[in-house]
Amino acid sequence: MTGARRGFFISVEGADGSGKSTQTRRLADYLRTLGHAVVETREPGGGGEGAAAIRQLLLNGPPDRWTPTAEALMMYAARAEHLDKLIRPALKEGKTVITDRFADSTMAYQGMAGGLGASAVTALHSIVVGEDEPDLTLILDVPAEIGLQRAGGRRTGESRFEQKGEAYQQAVRDAFLAIARAAPKRCRVIDASVDQETVWRAIAKAVDGALQSRS
Repeated sequence: MTGARRGFFISVEGADGSGKSTQTRRLADYLRTLGHAVVETREPGGGGEGAAAIRQLLLNGPPDRWTPTAEALMMYAARAEHLDKLIRPALKEGKTVITDRFADSTMAYQGMAGGLGASAVTALHSIVVGEDEPDLTLILDVPAEIGLQRAGGRRTGESRFEQKGEAYQQAVRDAFLAIARAAPKRCRVIDASVDQETVWRAIAKAVDGALQSRS
């Protein structure tokens, strides 16, 4: 589509059990009713077979299977595939891209909670993501104990990060809140400890506002 306006890029972030996947699907459906051409995806794993294979390596197995450095390198390898094969082409065509997790998760999980450090993750981010930051990031915030209770009821088997325990999940939560404070124009913190309908209304309000300010 020659001369098309760049699409709108939304990332949905949060610790495990925050309800991201459910709300991402609902947001995609909502935007389609408004006439948006929506690409719904996730990390790790979006963008093809290579990224999907990395997802299996990262999310399964014992919690100490990989070091934070190895995790971050695999996350960014999958992200490079995701960007090149799916996200960038869709945005170029003017589509709205919604991803369940993106680069803030690597900063939170590996960089800050995992102890790799912000500078190492920032260096990887500069190489892989560059200027292709999300236009809007929704951070679904929930206390660690509630998130782990919710995550424990899932049956996907992808529980490696949940197995790292409550202290780790609390560090992840704190990291996401710090990221939001550092990027207030891009990030909106949504209280995800309440019922799904209340969470959804807050998300819809944030997204509507971001789209209106863009038009």
